[in-house]
Amino acid sequence: MDWRDEGTLLTVRKHGETSAIIEVFTAEHGRHSGVVRGGTSRKIAPVLQPGAQLDLAWRARLEEHIGAFTVEPLKSRAAAVMDDRAALAGLNAMTALLAFALPEREPHPRLYARSLAMFDLLGHTPAWPVAYLQWELALLEELGFGLDLSACAVTGLADDLVYVSPRSGRAVSAEAAGDWADRLLPLPPELLGVVTGDLAGVAEGLRTTGYFLETGLAQSLGNRPLPEARARLVDRLSRGHAS
Repeated sequence: MDWRDEGTLLTVRKHGETSAIIEVFTAEHGRHSGVVRGGTSRKIAPVLQPGAQLDLAWRARLEEHIGAFTVEPLKSRAAAVMDDRAALAGLNAMTALLAFALPEREPHPRLYARSLAMFDLLGHTPAWPVAYLQWELALLEELGFGLDLSACAVTGLADDLVYVSPRSGRAVSAEAAGDWADRLLPLPPELLGVVTGDLAGVAEGLRTTGYFLETGLAQSLGNRPLPEARARLVDRLSRGHAS
């Protein structure tokens, strides 16, 4: 069995004395693992950094085997954001969440394309935190936990949407919320893709997506805790640091 594809490196860990096991996210083969022979060598190890874009060739005797990769570097993203702590935290949060959430060997081409675009925004525009928030929404949608923020769940109108129902994942207007407002999740403009330049709005949006990542996605995966890398990004943005 063999295939060739392009993918983004999610995780890497040492295997034996000289090899490494990597996880990658590809358009056609989803999240896929394999051994890289000599992966700890001075030549290959610097290439195997989370976020790196790789040309991949995978081969195994049987399809169910872990198999082995040969890799060629296409783009190093970690190096590009190394001097931007928030963007680096964003990259680490993305790779950790994809490794955490994606079923093994299940293609998700739309999410793959969305993720590539998001990776390449990190550190290159001040609006990337809003784009990251939208990426978390896309991740939830792709895996069956999407939110409906198009109109109020009570009135059906698209005006004055400021809350999200934790039960249904649908938007709620200020008027419709009434006395239930303190039980609802925030719906800041950033969650709708509006760039205001206010990181407090991004932090509020991440509180809402985080709720559904924890109560929906993580519970469906055996109630595993979300990756610490996401918590570090949320903490940084909550403290108002976008760089």
